[in-house]
Order: sequence, then C-alpha cells, then structure tokens
Amino acid sequence: MAISSAAAAAGETAAALSHGRVRGTRPLPTRLAFLPKSPSRWATISLPPVPRRAAPATAEERVAEEEGPAWMELEPISSEQQLDRALAEAQQLDHPIVLLWMANWCRKCIYLKPKLEKLAAEYYPRIRFYCVDVNAVPQKLVNRAGVTQKMPSIQLWSDSQKQAEVIGGHKSWLVIDDVRRMIEREE
Repeated sequence: MAISSAAAAAGETAAALSHGRVRGTRPLPTRLAFLPKSPSRWATISLPPVPRRAAPATAEERVAEEEGPAWMELEPISSEQQLDRALAEAQQLDHPIVLLWMANWCRKCIYLKPKLEKLAAEYYPRIRFYCVDVNAVPQKLVNRAGVTQKMPSIQLWSDSQKQAEVIGGHKSWLVIDDVRRMIEREE
C-alpha cells in the first residue's frame, strides 16, 4: 500500500509541476533560477604573486626595450596640395613614398589596408606610406597619378615620379609580397 500511495503522490507532483503549481506552495517563477549560494560557499582561486619587472629608469633604456611600432596608420591624402607636399618632403629627404589608392567601399582595399599598415611599420623611417581615397579627392588628382579603374592600387613614388605600381586584385598576402619586392628593387 505504501508503494502505491508514494507512486500516486509522485504522479500528482509531476502533474502539478507540469502545470507550474505544486499543492500547498507558491507558483513557480516565470524564469528559472538557481538557488543563491552564500559567498563563503563559492570556490576561490588563489594564484601565487607574479614577480614584477622593474620599470626602466632612463629614456634610453625605454627606447632600447622598444623594437618599434607594430603598425603605423597610413597618412591620408585628401587634396592635390597634400600630395605635392608629401612628394616635396620625400624628395628633400631623398626617400621614396608608397601611395595606396583605394575606395572606402572596396572590400579588397579594406582587407589590404591593415596589412600595409604593418608593412609601413617595418619600413618606417626610410619610406612613408600614404592612403588616398579616390572618391574623396578630385578626379584630376587620380588622373595625374595614372590610377586605373582597378582597386586597390599601390604605387611607389620617388623624385616626384611614379616608379612602380602593384594592382591588388588578388590575395592580400600576395599583394604584400609584391609591394615588398617593389620597394626592395627601388632601394
């Protein structure tokens, strides 16, 4: 008899639970939650203290520790005067410059730009990298540079003249290799 009454009670409880009510208790909340634990019952993890490195004392030590930037933002060019200024500065310093001609809607340009920023950090003092959005500059400037309709277009300029060009319509790592070869041929 005890077994059958226990089974009946379990059946009633299961039926009541499926309807959200148990006889003699409050209705279940609409969202389920776990029972809160007291803070003393939570597991804590303690880690051994990590030895700290002493900060460099002098500016020379700080410079010696730094290897250089990991990436450099490409300087934007938005007018003909800015391009002329960049070319004149490069000619005065006897350094070539790299121009990325891109469109802000071009997916390949967007993927390539961060990789060129890393490349710009590698060549930083010797070569300056610039970015030109073809939709934001006058068409006269685009024609002057001899940019075709294919984007992205990466040009190497030296002595105020275009020396070489890579059109980046394929995988970005291949374009970066082509740009590296183009720069090393010029140097």
